[in-house]
Amino acid sequence: MRANRRRDTRPELEVRRLVHAMGLRYLVDAAPIRASRRRADLVFRGPRVAVFIDGCFWHACPEHGMTPRTNTVFWSEKLRRNSERDAETDRLLVEADWLPLRFWEHQDRAEVAAAVADVVRRRRPMRDR
Repeated sequence: MRANRRRDTRPELEVRRLVHAMGLRYLVDAAPIRASRRRADLVFRGPRVAVFIDGCFWHACPEHGMTPRTNTVFWSEKLRRNSERDAETDRLLVEADWLPLRFWEHQDRAEVAAAVADVVRRRRPMRDR
C-alpha cells in the first residue's frame, strides 16, 4: 500500500502540465471546502471547480476496474465504500456551489485538460475574464 501515491500520479502530472500550459493556475491536492478533509487533485478556487483524476482500480472503473482474486470480500467492500465516498464528495461540493469534475486515469490527457480548461474559463468570475 505504501507504493500507492495519493498525489502526483502520472495521469495527474500530465493533465496538470497541459492545463498549466494553457495558462490556468490551480492548487494541487487541496480541500475545496476548507472545513472538509476531502481533497481534489486540482482546485480552481475562483471558478469553484474541483478536478479528480480517479484511478481505475481504486475507484472501481466500470471499464477497467477489477476485484482482486484474493481477499475478495474485503476488496469488494473497500471499493464499494470508495465509490460511495466519491458520490458523497460530489454531493457536498455541489451543495457548496462547487463543480466537481471526475475523469478516469485511462482517458486521453489532452481531452481531459481541454475539458477542464473549457469549464474553468466559462465559470470564471467576470472580472477575471
